[in-house]
Amino acid sequence: MNLPEADTAAPSIVSFANLTVAVETHSELFDAQLEMSIESISAGVDAPKVVSIPCRAPRVAVKTYVFPEAPEWAVDAPPKKKPADNTTATEGPEEPEVRNVRKPATRIKPPSDVIKLQDRLYYLLQPSLESLVSAGSLDFPFEPFPYQFEGIAFLYPRHAAVLADEMGLGKTMQAISTIRMLIRSGEARNILLICPKPLVTNWKREFALWAPEIPVSIIEGDQARRTWQWQSAESPVRIANYELLMRDQQIVNDESLRFDLVVLDEAQRIKNTGSTTAQIVRAIPRDRSWALTGTPIENCTDDLVGIFEFLVPGYLYKGMPLKQLCTATSEYIIRRTKDEVLEDMPPRLYRDADLTLSPAQQETYELAENEGIVRLEKMGEELTVQHVFELVLRLKQICNFDPRTGDSTKMDQLRADMEEVAASGKKAIVFSQWTQTIEQIRRQLEPFGPLEYHGKIPSKKRDGVIEQFKHDPTKSVILMSYGAGSVGLNLQFCEYVFLFDRWWNPAIEDQAINRAHRIGAKGAVTISRYLAMNTIEDRIDQVLSEKRELFNTLFAEAGTPPPGGLSKDDIFGLFNLRSPKGPIRLAA
Repeated sequence: MNLPEADTAAPSIVSFANLTVAVETHSELFDAQLEMSIESISAGVDAPKVVSIPCRAPRVAVKTYVFPEAPEWAVDAPPKKKPADNTTATEGPEEPEVRNVRKPATRIKPPSDVIKLQDRLYYLLQPSLESLVSAGSLDFPFEPFPYQFEGIAFLYPRHAAVLADEMGLGKTMQAISTIRMLIRSGEARNILLICPKPLVTNWKREFALWAPEIPVSIIEGDQARRTWQWQSAESPVRIANYELLMRDQQIVNDESLRFDLVVLDEAQRIKNTGSTTAQIVRAIPRDRSWALTGTPIENCTDDLVGIFEFLVPGYLYKGMPLKQLCTATSEYIIRRTKDEVLEDMPPRLYRDADLTLSPAQQETYELAENEGIVRLEKMGEELTVQHVFELVLRLKQICNFDPRTGDSTKMDQLRADMEEVAASGKKAIVFSQWTQTIEQIRRQLEPFGPLEYHGKIPSKKRDGVIEQFKHDPTKSVILMSYGAGSVGLNLQFCEYVFLFDRWWNPAIEDQAINRAHRIGAKGAVTISRYLAMNTIEDRIDQVLSEKRELFNTLFAEAGTPPPGGLSKDDIFGLFNLRSPKGPIRLAA
């Protein structure tokens, strides 16, 4: 490129593109028009080469799993009952409205500890429980509630689980239905169910109702008969009571008898990890472990630790912080209350009868309390919790009946209440701690046809007592001890419950109340709690309230638990005593 001559040399510009551009330029320094020419120079670069690389689709790895199908379950479902000859298909009352109009799909979800893809798919691919029922694969005598389907779906995939529903929500039905599915799917063939002795016949009856095609055997009889029953493979389900395990420990702990599943009913029986019963139960060879209890915590959180020693040994420890305990157990526990799941459940109506002792009772009570406290204080270093506890029991019994005169403010109130119950044609349950108190109550309630149900009644006669109470219109009241009558009984036809004296913790009281307030109850259940004011009962009531708060706090997964109840400190504190180790605070 050539530029006109000037004082300064212009820069040289080279273009590597073959361009012809007409440009008119004007210099700011010269008036004359500048002339520009463009010269093209070839760069001499070869054209780029293109290489094609083939992209092949990757091969997808395929794994094949074979699962048992529901229609091919090992045991055939029982045939449906045909209608009676005197009924017709075209005439009759209108069909009742189906209880669950909207039927959600309840599916079995694998627990978080199931890791293998095959195992997780097995549960995820199962049909919903509602579809199994509607297709006739599973027949139920009554249509389960949605929450019961959820309980079954919770138990089915788990090797360790606690079904802790409130009493009266059908834990028995949920456990039996899940056992039924495990057997029919081939996942379990050897199952042991352990329960308190009075509940053995109830479990057998419930199996006949909810799983009639499943053979069930009860371990009973002499040693030779029991040995044969333990070793027999005729029945996939065996039922044994806790007391019997003590005698058959060597057999039940034998590895050759290994069970696919062991279920504990009223599992709070093993809350004390050092008890012989708990040790025997934990030693039973098994693959799965389930616990059924409406009261996983009766006194303190260590009760739950005892149950988990059976489920997952070493998983929890005593004194574990509450929030940490809640987080650790959430995967293993399912608990529902009546208020949460049964919107149409009749209410519980509490009627606290705050009573004043009669003059004779008051005199006897004050004398016993003053003399008792003086005697305890004189014991000094020899004073123990048992000594204080004996005084508590003595005073509670005086609050029921004066041992000198037989006076009883509670009895006067109960007679008046029973007049109203009998006049309305209703039935009532009266609970007490002591059989001696029950016998005194029975003598004064003769006009109402009282029946007794407690530890002195032989087990074989107890079912007959319940049947008579249910069907005999002259029997308006049944007198029960907390120990015998607080578990395993269905008395939903009763609309009145009387707590003549209070038990040591609210969980047992709730169990007693729920004998009547449960599924099938037709009307509101009225609970009358008798309490002698300004006595030891008044002080214990405060401790019971604290225990109830502890239980609710744990399952609400929040907060810090208050004192656990009748601990050693609390028992001494009932009388403001000094323990051998120093002063103890007042409990109330």
